[in-house]
Amino acid sequence: MRAVVTGGAGFIGSHLVDAVLPHVDSVSVIDNFSTGRPENLEHVTGSIDLVEADISSPGSWMSVVRDSDWVFHLAALADIVPSIQQPNAYYRSNVDGTFNVMEATRAGSPKKLVYAASSSCYGIPDVYPTTETAEIRPQYPYALTKRLGEELVLHWAQVYKIPAISLRLFNVYGPRSRTSGTYGAVFGVFLAQKLAGKPFTVVGDGTQTRDFTYVTDVASAFLAAAQSNVSGAIFNVGSGSTVSINRLCELLAGEVQNIPKRPGEPDCTFADVTRIRESLGWTAKVDIGRGVSEVLKQIDYWRNAPVWTPDSIASATKDWFKYLGPA
Repeated sequence: MRAVVTGGAGFIGSHLVDAVLPHVDSVSVIDNFSTGRPENLEHVTGSIDLVEADISSPGSWMSVVRDSDWVFHLAALADIVPSIQQPNAYYRSNVDGTFNVMEATRAGSPKKLVYAASSSCYGIPDVYPTTETAEIRPQYPYALTKRLGEELVLHWAQVYKIPAISLRLFNVYGPRSRTSGTYGAVFGVFLAQKLAGKPFTVVGDGTQTRDFTYVTDVASAFLAAAQSNVSGAIFNVGSGSTVSINRLCELLAGEVQNIPKRPGEPDCTFADVTRIRESLGWTAKVDIGRGVSEVLKQIDYWRNAPVWTPDSIASATKDWFKYLGPA
């Protein structure tokens, strides 16, 4: 059994490598290190084959995908504001890149392809918890390009009989989450602020809630999908609960500074996980209290991450308000 993980040096990808290694004979990682970090794979260097390549361009990396039994496609550009500023880069990575992965997969005989989709495709849902049948309402280019990638995966699965599953991930957090200079996921922002002794910059009044899903639970969902006989399906991957930002601040134990609420953001994210529980037998195991405790044990990982302030956040999110605000 051969497995390949695109984006395997990234946050979720590196945890997936850890989860998959005991179940296969070999694991290959394809990453261009635009956001992935070599340090995330240092502990498994002797157990994997690492291919540095950009999936947005066809190349020799495609033979690695073609020859794999399990294909896990996680490589993508993330974050909201950069996707507004650089839609071309996001289209190339998330759409053209997915097309190339699917073409490479089509040339082989995969047992399963699992795609990392995003719950951001739901936009601002009408119903919580949100089911997989909810209306698709992407609010910004990142969400749209991840949805287009999902469409490609499911269409190639249908036409070319590729056994594929798409997992829509909700608010993933945990060790090794990104520390790049881009303003993004709340955990990275808060942990760097905690290390610097600065207050947590809470958007709005902090009563908004998020379905924080621990990264090892997400990795186990990918493994369950690969091991299943299910194909052509979409599954939400969430924790089974939703937690307020104010509660997160309590768990992280820090002072709070409120900043303006942003347009295009839901007041709640909350996955209905009935389908994945009934079809794959998967449920999340790590609750928010335990997850935060595990993250705090490894907080030094964020020692060199940027420390965001209200002023720097206002500057970084200027285009967010400009393009996602009222017409």
